[in-house]
Amino acid sequence: MRLRTFYSTIVLSDIHLGTSNSKTVEVSNFLKTVNCRRLILNGDIIDGWALKRGGTRKWQAKHTDFFKVIMKMMEKQGTEVIYIRGNHDDFLDSLAPMTFYNIKIVKEFIHESHGKRYYVTHGDIFDTVTTKMKWMAQLGGVGYDFLLWANRIYNNYRMQHGLPYYSLSQAIKQKVKSAVSYISDFEKELVKFARARKCDGVICGHIHHPANTYYGDIHYLNSGDWVETLSALTEDENGNWDIVRYDEMQMDEHITNVPVAS
Repeated sequence: MRLRTFYSTIVLSDIHLGTSNSKTVEVSNFLKTVNCRRLILNGDIIDGWALKRGGTRKWQAKHTDFFKVIMKMMEKQGTEVIYIRGNHDDFLDSLAPMTFYNIKIVKEFIHESHGKRYYVTHGDIFDTVTTKMKWMAQLGGVGYDFLLWANRIYNNYRMQHGLPYYSLSQAIKQKVKSAVSYISDFEKELVKFARARKCDGVICGHIHHPANTYYGDIHYLNSGDWVETLSALTEDENGNWDIVRYDEMQMDEHITNVPVAS
């Protein structure tokens, strides 16, 4: 029997269920290989903006299967699920805060572990584009969708010629000065807020840029996304955090014993 890797906490964000670019099968496969006491869904899990736009962005059975996997984790492992609203699933505003069974729907959360406090937020409230100019953010979303479409065409060509995957959008984020500046400013603003809240760290998503670093005394963590980076944040039993990437995982080999949460 294949053993699952156990983590104290797993953080996922920016899955964007309801879009053609969501790596839904991959994130479901990842969850089938792990156990955890707490699963934090840190915003933009469901892409309400895309579902409103319609077109080819339709809710599919694989999107429902993702939640079935989570329900099984809750039932079999006793996993606590924290769902934090993001800007693309802002339809949850009318529900938060709400608790039912083992799920909490909230706008923000304080994760306490090993004597440390982490402020958990999707991060969109620190982005003036999404908070003050929503129409521009939606326009940017359309542009990002186009870039991902072009990325698929380009990488199909590369695959046919035996070349490795290459992310156009990630390359742009790393090379375009304004994008690099935006990411840096975003991180610094979150760090300042976490410090003001007397927290030891901050956990966010939103910008699709995984990170595990320190700004002075504040631990900054970003879980990335399941559109391109296919990454998650994991916390082990000793409170150590790591970024796990799907393409680096040995999905068929798991050697960690699984304690089942009570």
